[in-house]
Amino acid sequence: MADPAPARHLSAVPTRPRRRIEPLWRHLLGEQLRRLRHERGETLGQTAARAGISPQYLSEVERGLKEPSSEMIAAVAHALDATLIDLTLAVAADLAAVSELTVVTGLSTAAGADRVRSAGGPAVMLAA
Repeated sequence: MADPAPARHLSAVPTRPRRRIEPLWRHLLGEQLRRLRHERGETLGQTAARAGISPQYLSEVERGLKEPSSEMIAAVAHALDATLIDLTLAVAADLAAVSELTVVTGLSTAAGADRVRSAGGPAVMLAA
């Protein structure tokens, strides 16, 4: 009869390293649009009216639920007195900040990932 395998302590169990899943462009874009709108002290209705879209659609864009066309992005950016390059650079800066994020803590989600929000920065998903 063979000897049973020795018990493994939890610290000896190999774990897979977590890998960072970059946030979607539409989520970061929505956060930037909402930030710009709030800086102007405007309601969804005011900004949406100037952009020629419904407040419901703008709300969905700000929450990252819709993938707006380039024409829609331009209309909302102009309604907020922003240029497409300013908006693009702001979203790119958020993506750069995500790539520099090193602290990994957060709340468990249904997908088995952790959601982390850096101070003032975008949300980041980390897969196990």
